[in-house]
Amino acid sequence: MERKQFLKSLGAGAAFAITFPCLGSCSKDNGENGNIVAEPTNVDFTVDLASEEASKLATNGGFILKNLVVVARNLEGELVAASQVCSHEGYDEVRFVNQNGGIFYCDVHGSQFAQDGSNLNPANGRAVKPLKVFQTELNGNILRVFE
Repeated sequence: MERKQFLKSLGAGAAFAITFPCLGSCSKDNGENGNIVAEPTNVDFTVDLASEEASKLATNGGFILKNLVVVARNLEGELVAASQVCSHEGYDEVRFVNQNGGIFYCDVHGSQFAQDGSNLNPANGRAVKPLKVFQTELNGNILRVFE
């Protein structure tokens, strides 16, 4: 039996079974670069800066991830917060990096955002919308992050 005849004899069910795994690995979200999620809304939470959870915030440039929000101590020592979800395609891969005075960066497609959420590299054709930024308020050791 020739190859062409053999493939025809398999039928649609077998063809689907063979091609479905291939299609899944070619999809937009294959799990290798994070998850595609909705931008966080109604954000209002606190972080105890004396806790183990917040230990990375003791250092300028350090950050933590909580409730799809990147909370960072910028290079000047101020506490800032922005969405962990990139405005380009919705991957939850935004982090704070010690580059150009401290920026929010999504490593999936290279989108860069200033601390005010504005896009630093609009020429690359990605993330045309700004990154959502949240307010921070410090009361003793308790940091409130909110909209």
